Amino acid sequence: MAEQTARFRDVFAVGEFRVLWIAQTQSRIGDQFARVALALLIFERTSSAVLTALVYASTYLPPLLTAPLLAGLADRYSRRTVMWAVELLRAALIGIMAIPAVPLPALAVLVVAASCFDPLFSAARIATLPKVLPGGRYQVGMSISSSTDGIAQIAGFALGGIVVAATGSPHLVLAIDAVSFLVSAALLRWGLRPHLPASESDGAASRAGGFALAGIRLVAGDRRLMGLAALVWLFGLFVVPEAMAAPYAAELGRGEAAVGVLMAADVVGMVIGGLLVARLGSGLRRRLTVPLAFAAGLPLVATLIAPNVVVTVALWALSGLMSSYLVLAQVRFVQLVPDGMRARAVGFAAAGLQTAQGLGMVIAGGLAEAMPPSAAIAVCGAAGSLGAVVISLAFGLAGASEAADPERSPAAAGDRAEPSRT
Repeated sequence: MAEQTARFRDVFAVGEFRVLWIAQTQSRIGDQFARVALALLIFERTSSAVLTALVYASTYLPPLLTAPLLAGLADRYSRRTVMWAVELLRAALIGIMAIPAVPLPALAVLVVAASCFDPLFSAARIATLPKVLPGGRYQVGMSISSSTDGIAQIAGFALGGIVVAATGSPHLVLAIDAVSFLVSAALLRWGLRPHLPASESDGAASRAGGFALAGIRLVAGDRRLMGLAALVWLFGLFVVPEAMAAPYAAELGRGEAAVGVLMAADVVGMVIGGLLVARLGSGLRRRLTVPLAFAAGLPLVATLIAPNVVVTVALWALSGLMSSYLVLAQVRFVQLVPDGMRARAVGFAAAGLQTAQGLGMVIAGGLAEAMPPSAAIAVCGAAGSLGAVVISLAFGLAGASEAADPERSPAAAGDRAEPSRT
């Protein structure tokens, strides 16, 4: 049975998707609110740029360890329960952080604790989405979610800064963040069905064995899944413009105003690209994934000539648009994973993506010590394009025809067997 292309209104007509979409958007904006508030709060108390950077980084680092370990809970318990429970827990932790009397060491511990549960929520949400949006609607839903995520990042940073500037109180921003998690928990608790995962005894789940590490074993043991995961991780080389915006602007002799525009360029491109690929058919998705990944690095290579800010913004936005391959790779990855293993496999892939983004930025920074920032960005772009070709050849992604129809994939087989108990 061929997959039918869905329309945006078909997806938004699904009440459970609207609940997941609003909850995700609130969580992402809340995360950005908290990061702005924390950076300002720590600098206000310590006047130390180093401590401020360390605390800010601590919101990104813990998930690298907790993603493979905690994501499996969403393969064992009701995914609705997992999501709203995580939101309540984060609301409590952020709420404590909003108390002005909390000492700095305790604040740092709370930051780490709150960020540890991010991967569990994300894994449960992504694993639930194919059940909420079966068939062609899933692709559109993923594209909407990806595009919204980019918009929420920009809006969260901007609004967080505006609220702090207007009120002079980072604690108020943290309190708003805590309330947003409470609202999200309520929406998920009363707006979703339980969405229990399929039995772990089915198919690849039983062969993977174990619990926390089963997702790693499954992905590593499947050539297609490993290739798609590697292609997702390659994004770490395409995101370096965000980290290099400030030194690149300095190379061009431009001030701080140019930095913000440069940092937003690739995010805007990804938002547009995510919407453009939303309604592609399954066959076209497979054929375009690798070419788009290859093309994503080419505009960054053009940065080598250090054009003016306007041209650079256009190039980086084009790179972001081509980076919509990420949505295509993620959709195919999720569809190939059995339902009972989805959260763990997604958790492993997500942890790798986060690590790759951090490493990409570190590599670009190191290169910029030995060459101009424009050249460092170009090197990373070239490496990313070359990497797409190598991954495609090594894992046979370009010509793979397996699971052409999502309804024939292992994931779909698990989807049809969802338990009905509450």
